[in-house]
This record gives sequence, C-alpha cells and structure tokens, in this order.
Amino acid sequence: MVSAPARRALVREWIGCGASERRALAAIGMSASALRYCPREDRNVELRERILALAHRHRRYGVGMIYLKLRQEGRVVNYKRVERLYREQQLQVRRRRRKKVPVGERQPLLRPSQANQVWSMDFVFDRTAEGRVIKSLVIVDDATHEAVAIDVERAISGHGVARVLDRLAHSRGLPQVIRTEREACPRGTTARSFAAGRWSPGRTPVVCSYGSSSRANRTRTPTSNRSTAD
Repeated sequence: MVSAPARRALVREWIGCGASERRALAAIGMSASALRYCPREDRNVELRERILALAHRHRRYGVGMIYLKLRQEGRVVNYKRVERLYREQQLQVRRRRRKKVPVGERQPLLRPSQANQVWSMDFVFDRTAEGRVIKSLVIVDDATHEAVAIDVERAISGHGVARVLDRLAHSRGLPQVIRTEREACPRGTTARSFAAGRWSPGRTPVVCSYGSSSRANRTRTPTSNRSTAD
C-alpha cells in the first residue's frame, strides 16, 4: 500500500504535467481534503530517539523489551506506537541462524547373529510422583532384545556408566560392540576417562551414532506409562 505522502507527491506531479486536479485525484483515489492536509508537527521525536538509543545499547532486544524498558523509565506510551516507531527505523532483530553440527563419519549398523554380539545403550528419563526427575541407563541386546541392564538413579555420570559396564563384564562378559546415540555418549571429564580409560582400543568399542540406531530407548518397562512412587 502506497503511503499518503507518496500519493500527494504523485498527484502534484501529474498536475505539474498538465493534468487537472480533479482527474489526478480520481486516478489516484484521493480526496481533495487529503491532498491539502498539512501534517502536524512530529510529537514522537524524543520517543524515537530514546527507542533508537535503547536498541543500540541492547542489540538483542526486540520491541517487547524496548517497550518494557520505556515503562520502567516511567513513560506512559502505547505499545502500538512503540512498535510503529520501532519498525519505521528498521530496528528488527535478525534471527540467529542455527549452527549446523558437523556430522562425523557414520558407522554402519551391525546386524548381530547371536547374543552378546551387539548391545544398544541409551538413557530414559521419567518423573516420580513428587515431580523429581529420574534417569535410567538401559542396555539391550540387539539380537535377543533382552534388557541386559536397567540402572535407575537421580543422575548418572560417565563413571556411573563405566561401573555398570564393569559389573556386566564380570557377570556375563561384554559384547563385540556397544552402540549408543550421540546424546547418550558421556561428556566432559567423565567422558575422557570413559573413552580413554576402560573402553578405548583393546576393550569393547563404544560406537556413538548420529541417528536413532539405539534400540534401548524403545524398550518398554512396567513403569513406562506411569510415574513411579519412589
């Protein structure tokens, strides 16, 4: 939609080229009173400057936060006016582009032919009756779909994962490969001890995949559809 000042300028240009005022107004769709209207003095000069100053000081603030700052300063101003002045100065904050996480080399999915050949490991979250979060480490045999281990704690670190695998190593032995999703791989200091210590070359390798290759998270337990009481 063309603004009123732009239409006034166009009508005056046509009149200057020899067209009559009535014909020019009819072609543009503007009334004679609108053509002769004299704009009032801008009352938003101070407000516009303050909006601009706040936008430069807080570069990630949108119109909502700018309006809140103005109200905190004691200014009684309409939100729509602030929004209009904000848009006129083209202060809209650009949305940040999400960084693409580089995908490492994908590992081919092994098809186990017998038990204790490939395990899948993942974390499952739930809440107790009082609303506290519990975290379960679930390990499933991909060949037999047996739940090899379900370890439930408030929090499970990389050392905790290593303890569970140590227990399984003594009780039934470890498989050739343990497969887990990227999100389930331990991180930080515990991740380094987990990867460079017990489960690095020479022991059972842990393959961190980037897709939904883990079967452990799809394992249903008797408490999967309800919150546990304790």
